[in-house]
Parts: sequence; C-alpha cells; structure tokens
Amino acid sequence: MGSLSVSTNALASPLATHRNKEKPADLNVRNVVLGDILFKTWYPSFYPEELVGRELERLFVCQLCFKYSKDLMPYLAHTKVCALKHEGPPGRPIYSRDLHAIYEVDGEEHQLFAQNLSLFAKLFLDNKSIFFDVSSFDYYLLVHIPNSTSSHHPQIVGFFSKEKMSWDNNNLACILVFPPWQRKGLGKILMGVSYELSRRENRLGGPEKPLSELGRKGYMRFWEARVARAILEVKAKRTLSVGELAEACWVLPEDVVGTLKDMRVLTASKRADGAAVISKAKLREYVLNRGLDPTPPISEEGFLDKWVPGPGEGEV
Repeated sequence: MGSLSVSTNALASPLATHRNKEKPADLNVRNVVLGDILFKTWYPSFYPEELVGRELERLFVCQLCFKYSKDLMPYLAHTKVCALKHEGPPGRPIYSRDLHAIYEVDGEEHQLFAQNLSLFAKLFLDNKSIFFDVSSFDYYLLVHIPNSTSSHHPQIVGFFSKEKMSWDNNNLACILVFPPWQRKGLGKILMGVSYELSRRENRLGGPEKPLSELGRKGYMRFWEARVARAILEVKAKRTLSVGELAEACWVLPEDVVGTLKDMRVLTASKRADGAAVISKAKLREYVLNRGLDPTPPISEEGFLDKWVPGPGEGEV
C-alpha cells in the first residue's frame, strides 16, 4: 500500500468559524419572489425602510438585475422593460461549461447592480456586512444557461465577490448559492473559479476569514477533495512539505494542515524529521466513505479566450 510523508513544520492555525445557530426573529423581509420562485429569507438585510417598510411579508426581486419592489404591479412593469432581458447578465463571460457560465462584473462599472445583488444576498448571509462602496470589489456570477430549446432567460443562481486589492491575499470575500439552487454542487464551481483566480495571479490565497459554520462545511469538503487529489496523484513514495502540497493544490498551508487534521489521515511516525505519514489506502477509504468527488469542479478548457484577471486584480 502506498504512503506519503508530509512535513508538518508549518504554522497550523485552526480554521476560523463564526457560529450563529439562531436565526434572528426581526426579519425586515420574510419572503422573497425571485422571478417566479417564492422562498423564505434567513436574515435581515439593509433595504431602505422608506422603500420596503419596517416589516414586509413579500419582496419582489428582478431575477436579472435584482431591482426590487414591495408591490406586485411595479415589479411586473419592470420585468417587461428590464434592460438585461435582452442584453443578458452584466460584465464579461469568462467561463462556460455545460449549462453554467461565470460572468465577471466590475463593481465600479455596475454599481447599482452590485448594490442590489448585495442587498439580496444579505437576506441569506449572517456574518457579512454590506458595503455600498462596491467599486472596490469584483463580482463573479454563476449563471445557468438554458438549452437552446428553452424559452427561459439565463438565470443567476449564485455568485462570489472578491476585493480588487487584498492585502491578505483573499481570493473570495463573500460566496452564496441562492437557496433554490443549493445542494446541487454549484458552490464548488464558484470555489474552483476563485482558486483559479489565485493560480493565474500566481499567489496562494483563500477565502476571507472567519468563515461561517455553513461556509466552513462547504470549504472543508472542497479542500478535502482538492488535497486528496493532489496527494493521490503522487505516483511514488516521497516526502512533501506542507508548502509543496499547498503549491500543488493552490490552497494555503494552514488550510492544508487543518484539512489533513480534520480528515484524520495523518499517522504519527518515528522519523527523525518529524514528518507525518499519510496512508494512500486510508485516504482512498476516506474519500469513498465521504462520497468525495476528486474530479476538478471546473475545466481549464471552459475558460474563454485565455482569460486573465482584469486590471487591478492581483496587484498590491
């Protein structure tokens, strides 16, 4: 059975968490209509009280531009003339694979769209503040592209945001798959694109910390698959440093160490260099038991026109 030695001479800081199990009762919007889908909200957002009131049972939100109304008739009138109905999602497409695409949106160029998207997202995020200075962020929209025989418009089903200049090398500030499309494996597409950003910027990065409890669970599963894939691709017995493993999968060293500890695949050894040993057989068993899919969630061929990050991205 194959094994791999990993030197753990690195700072092993635990993954940060932010726990808030109790959903607040003071929701200013209790339900939202996005297109033709009605679903409950989770948290209050910062919608202007003069526009939506102090407590609203149902908010109507345009599925294309995220403009909102507390009344049905203005909402229906807007959906008939929304500019994005014919233009498609804002920004530029950077990735397309199967029925999903990623659009890159400059928050400075599309301020109103970014603000409305942020207000909508806050209804489902507990520990992220909404900054109306959206010009310092880029937004990456996950868009479902209907097949050619469908009469439906492309549907934004989630997104992540990223600071244009991050002193902490964060490759992601906020991530959300909208509730009707959760538990379909779409979050890992967004995570995969965020790490591809880091790779193309040639620097290791990770999500902004602390992570929410839900965010940590999602990232742990993503990191587990990524780290497992990097280890299992090593053909022979050899020693890898945490730094080398981090570079192999473009995950921060502290996240690599935290992931390996959570996976419980490290075995103590009597080696003089203090390296821990990973049994590949034990790792394969873990992958099988957890139902992990080590297949990369995104494809290199899916990126369009040899896309590179826009101006200002990756610069400090």
